[in-house]
Amino acid sequence: MDTDQVRGRWDATKGACPTRQVLGRIGDTWTMLVISTLEKHGTLRHGRLTSIIEGITQKMLTQTLRHLERDGIVQRDVVPTVPVTVSYTLTPLGLSLAAAVATMRTWAYDHMDEIATARDEYDAKL
Repeated sequence: MDTDQVRGRWDATKGACPTRQVLGRIGDTWTMLVISTLEKHGTLRHGRLTSIIEGITQKMLTQTLRHLERDGIVQRDVVPTVPVTVSYTLTPLGLSLAAAVATMRTWAYDHMDEIATARDEYDAKL
């Protein structure tokens, strides 16, 4: 399907468009950090993700992983050990999204000084 067909089918500016949900999910800070972490480190267990991603609570990580699993971005693997071992990895769909997340992360790194300056100038006007 070409880009014009896709654009004609979906319009994120419309309230009922399902792409809004997808954009909301992938635009979430925790989602981007989970995807980036799994891309960098590969398959990880819940506890390891919690220790790498500073500030994320176990509850928020669990919610984020469930949403990503539901959307087909993350695969949850359960090994029937005692205790049960659960690990997470990016699916092929998740890996394709990781490339876009990496581009956004690089943009943020490259422009952080400019953004900080703009914020300072804005705040000085208040």
